[in-house]
Amino acid sequence: MRLVHLDLKGAPPRVCYLSEIFPLFRALGANGLLIEYEDMFPYEGHLRLLRAKHAYSPSEIKEILHLATLNELEVIPLVQTFGHMECSPAGPSGDSNRREAIRTQRQEPDFGELGDKLLPRVTSFPVVSPQFVLKHEALAHLREVALFPNTLNPHKAESLALVGAMIDQVMALHPGARWLHIGCDEVYYLGEGEDSRQWLQQEPNTRAELCLSYMEAVASHVQAQHPTTTPLVWDDMLRDIPEDQLSASRVPQLVEPVLWDYGADLDVHSKALLMEKYRKSGFSWLWAASAFKGATGASQALTPIEHHLRNHVQWLQVAGSVPADTLQGIVLTGWQRYDHFSVLCELLPVGIPSLAVCLQVLLHGGFAENVKARVENFLGTSSLEATDFRSERAGSFPGSDILNLITQVSLHLCSSVDALLERDRYVTGWFSPYHRRRKFIHPVMIQHIQPQALSLLARWSVLVGELEAALQRVFYPDAVEEWLEENVRPSLRRLQALLQDLGEAAGARPDSGQDP
Repeated sequence: MRLVHLDLKGAPPRVCYLSEIFPLFRALGANGLLIEYEDMFPYEGHLRLLRAKHAYSPSEIKEILHLATLNELEVIPLVQTFGHMECSPAGPSGDSNRREAIRTQRQEPDFGELGDKLLPRVTSFPVVSPQFVLKHEALAHLREVALFPNTLNPHKAESLALVGAMIDQVMALHPGARWLHIGCDEVYYLGEGEDSRQWLQQEPNTRAELCLSYMEAVASHVQAQHPTTTPLVWDDMLRDIPEDQLSASRVPQLVEPVLWDYGADLDVHSKALLMEKYRKSGFSWLWAASAFKGATGASQALTPIEHHLRNHVQWLQVAGSVPADTLQGIVLTGWQRYDHFSVLCELLPVGIPSLAVCLQVLLHGGFAENVKARVENFLGTSSLEATDFRSERAGSFPGSDILNLITQVSLHLCSSVDALLERDRYVTGWFSPYHRRRKFIHPVMIQHIQPQALSLLARWSVLVGELEAALQRVFYPDAVEEWLEENVRPSLRRLQALLQDLGEAAGARPDSGQDP
């Protein structure tokens, strides 16, 4: 199976956009979806507090599933049940580089990420709190470590009851799902809570045993309440557990691990050895997880296609080095945030060309010229070079206008403002920060600086207006505001501030004759 991962903890698409993009997913070679709902799931009853402001309604969930069925895409829901319970993480989202860079903070496809998708804003825009499960005061007592909302306390009966209720509500809207992903990656601070410290003091208890016993409890709930559904788990918490300890637990009989690695230089031999260890431990089937976006930087705006292409080529080598009956499928992850506290990384429309490349690589076993031509044809573009996405050659796929405009902003907005404010000889020589604070300028310099600043501001304001309109058609208002606030408005404010200072300097009383 080839599953496209939808990470909804940030910038979740409107259902109307999914209706446009699902046919392309299928045409490119996908046959399934891993949907990490986070706070976009319409939890009810005592779980209603987990909903985001723009959470999908039950009817919208049904419409998404209907659209998936029409396009022959099997849906696997993901519910975080152990780590990443604070807000929304990005699951094992991120390649080796990204993962290591924020190892102590990352959260991803993990369960506790149903909270608000947006980060607090620092302007006059509405503040949306990034709360999910353990961020809520009413559930804070279920944290493993009181200070950190990442990890659920595995010793409390209420923890399992909470997780079970979430699973049951999600499964109620996904009847017949063959798999349910229960997260369980990056369970930070496990063993550091007071309950765990006391438990670990008793022989022969270990942190590994604590992890396995909780996974077993959650998976057993799934087996008991939804016997035709098999739980999936991210594999990182299992990697360092000895083979004999894995074999002695019931976990291999209850779950199927998903081995994730998003690096362009993934170690094929080590990955094959890890798969062999899992098979010897008793796991019947394994899954792989690559990345098509959201794995190369928390604030990445444009997707580096070459990185993700190499990642998938490496995974093909892994698949070719293990027995054919080892892998059940691969998840092409597309992280939208590293965690609920981080900014948005590449928006889904921006990552579509990378997804197209990656799916076609998996389907055809490589990226020969004929495969490249197929991708360009699917996307309606004549080039896959990032610099070409800033023109009409960005393509004709759903959301290509967003890719076009974001490419222009990312490549040129900040640099064009920097060029004026930091390298223009009139600004740096006659209207420096020193001059600006004192509202002092030679009148003739206004004639050199002001027209440039006005022209630049007008040009970017028009493009940003087009981008905002395009984003509004695909995303909800809070996601649009967040992306613009993070990526556009700081540069525009710098121009506006320059023009304001120019105006004030021009209107200031003539100087007494002293130098500034």
